[in-house]
Amino acid sequence: MMKRIVVLGAGESGTGAAILAKTKGYDVFVSDMGEIKPTYQALLEQHAIPWEHHQHTVELILNAEEVVKSPGIPDTAPIIVQLKAQNTPIISEIEFAARYTSAKMICITGSNGKTTTTSLIFDMLYRAGLDVGLAGNIGNSLALQVAQQDHAYYVIELSSFQLDNMYDFKADVAILLNITPDHLDRYEYKFQNYVDAKFRITRNQTKEDAFIYWAEDPVIDREMKKLQLGATLYPFGFKMPSPLPVGEDELALKGKHNQLNSMAATLAAQAVGIKKDVIRESLTQFAGVEHRLQYIATVGGVRFINDSKATNVNSCWYALESMNTPTVLILGGKDKGNDYSEIDELVRQKCHTLVFMGLHNEKLHEHFDSFGLPIIDTDNIEDAVRGAYQAAEEGDTVLLSPCCASFDLFRSYEDRGEQFAQQVRQL
Repeated sequence: MMKRIVVLGAGESGTGAAILAKTKGYDVFVSDMGEIKPTYQALLEQHAIPWEHHQHTVELILNAEEVVKSPGIPDTAPIIVQLKAQNTPIISEIEFAARYTSAKMICITGSNGKTTTTSLIFDMLYRAGLDVGLAGNIGNSLALQVAQQDHAYYVIELSSFQLDNMYDFKADVAILLNITPDHLDRYEYKFQNYVDAKFRITRNQTKEDAFIYWAEDPVIDREMKKLQLGATLYPFGFKMPSPLPVGEDELALKGKHNQLNSMAATLAAQAVGIKKDVIRESLTQFAGVEHRLQYIATVGGVRFINDSKATNVNSCWYALESMNTPTVLILGGKDKGNDYSEIDELVRQKCHTLVFMGLHNEKLHEHFDSFGLPIIDTDNIEDAVRGAYQAAEEGDTVLLSPCCASFDLFRSYEDRGEQFAQQVRQL
């Protein structure tokens, strides 16, 4: 009898998991409450995998022996509640894929800096000539790579949602960059639940494995005092000797936060035996990540910076911290239980105008109206960019760093960043 596996959610990770399951001889069914993109439909068809979208047919799902769940589906979704009630094991794509590869896993999590650090580590391993794949929140599905062209190393960016459904998975190198309140709407608004999810990256690690973490993060520091971890510890920070083989001024990535990202990446590369000259080359030449403090253009003496990837308040804090001109800040979107007070001081120091861009700007008004700054209210990207440009003086920066998720007006933060860039070019 073939084991029945059901994959819920058919994006990059779900489609990859379904194809891997099929190649391993499972009876596979894919179900998505939303729309399955034509590219993923074609992939499922090509592998003769039955699928449905815009619905969950309960009797075709509840008979699964195991379910692979997309990280975007919350535990409160009715189908998940039903599966849990009958004790069906629910795992993540990463957990599933890891069963079928003996590759070394370098895993990165944190509230901020994940994508930059993941991309930088991948760059270091790739330059060193290793057989390496990029997976998780960026790159291609880990499961699909394992099914079609398994690598010797994987550099994997992991969100708290992905970590939630990981049990037997083990990171050979685990990196925890920082922890600040984010996604609290998914964690019963309890910060500790989110902290616990992030620390799941250390699960199953032994002395042979490395745990790299920012020791000066107050939340990580507090947790480390409580926990007995099995891994070999590699703390980093400004108050300890720097692992960087180059000076701060030589780093391609600027700003204090990127110094920390570069330290974490250096320790990870060292943990897998990358030579110092390769690390140095990567640190001085790495080009950065799209939608993260990405320079778009200068129009009429005004610089436009796309930081659409700032989907939480702490990300915006880092962006503002790196501004060295008067700034017009565009923020807003789908609020995930944000506490904006973290950026109060930087907004007062650096911003002369705020542009709110969202379907519901009430919470932003509630917080920022008392600052006495000019506020421009918009519910679309065109008005936001035009309004910001009109408010800016020559020598100023217009910064899109929204603090919020993009789903009220856009398909994704990438879509938001691309539309921002497009509007800037039309000025």
